[in-house]
Amino acid sequence: MNTSLRTSYRAMQIKQPGVLELVERPTVGPGPGEVLIGVEACGVCGADSADIARANPASQPARVPGHEVVGRIVALGANVGAPWKIGQRVGVGRLGGHCNACAQCRQGRFQLCTDQPVLGVSRDGGYAEMMLARATGLVSIPDELGSEDAAPILCAGIATFNALKKCGAEAGDLVAILGVGGLGHMAIQYARRMGFHVVALGRGEDITGDAIALGAHQYIDCNEAFAAARLQEMGGAAAIVSTITQSDAVSAVAGGLAPAGRLILLGVGKDPLSLSTGQMVAGQRSVIGSITGTPFESEKALAFSVLTNVRPMIEVMPLEDANAALRRLESGDVRFRIVLTTGQTFA
Repeated sequence: MNTSLRTSYRAMQIKQPGVLELVERPTVGPGPGEVLIGVEACGVCGADSADIARANPASQPARVPGHEVVGRIVALGANVGAPWKIGQRVGVGRLGGHCNACAQCRQGRFQLCTDQPVLGVSRDGGYAEMMLARATGLVSIPDELGSEDAAPILCAGIATFNALKKCGAEAGDLVAILGVGGLGHMAIQYARRMGFHVVALGRGEDITGDAIALGAHQYIDCNEAFAAARLQEMGGAAAIVSTITQSDAVSAVAGGLAPAGRLILLGVGKDPLSLSTGQMVAGQRSVIGSITGTPFESEKALAFSVLTNVRPMIEVMPLEDANAALRRLESGDVRFRIVLTTGQTFA
């Protein structure tokens, strides 16, 4: 470990389900295949709230949440080689680094690795000034992106970017984005830059302006209109990307798919979907899930964001205000992402 590092760092750890506490932790050097990151920024995601609410108070040490992490490598463990070096700015997303040994890794499907940590759940995340990470989970951050802007792209960005790549639509096709929130506001921007006819689906007329400003060609208020019928009047959607967790709302818009259309699920809900088997079979429609992505895919999402000037809309708050940030997120009082900053830079 770099002997010039301070011996401790601040972290927001889970005190009890739903509550974080600010603590001082001893700095631990990286093990083989690991790096120690000096964290500069970490996005706040809806999944963090679920992680904190479900936490086991008996866990020792208490877990640190956060999976949209950007910082700089301050120490390298054994067997960590190129391209990683001390001082390099890197990020880590929800998936904390593949094992390179399981059946999925051997097939090159690293995002489906069965032996990788999940940040904030099985491994400490980025609500802290320091974080250990597997080198296989590292993402190189482009110089053109600030750490605060890059952080949400490692979750909301890569998730929606990959979903749109899998959606089967071609330039000019109608693609609907269900939900105009942390994920949806990125999906709308990416979809517009990919050349799709973008229709945003949300609840309430108050977000019409945001949806259009982000790049949607039309906005449909699902509170006031039967969205599936509206989509069919437009010829049907080649794809619907769902960023929400309410299964009933997803089921309600699925009828808006064109023949051979795809419903792409990103939001994870507790309840099952209710779909017409006749519509699915007769129109050869399909439903697929889409997980976040590999580090390489995250780098492609970051590069595309730079190339097309896609940026998350963020509010910045200090690390110690993580509890307040989570309360605001849960209340819906965020446009559209909060990023925690540690106040430290390592350039």
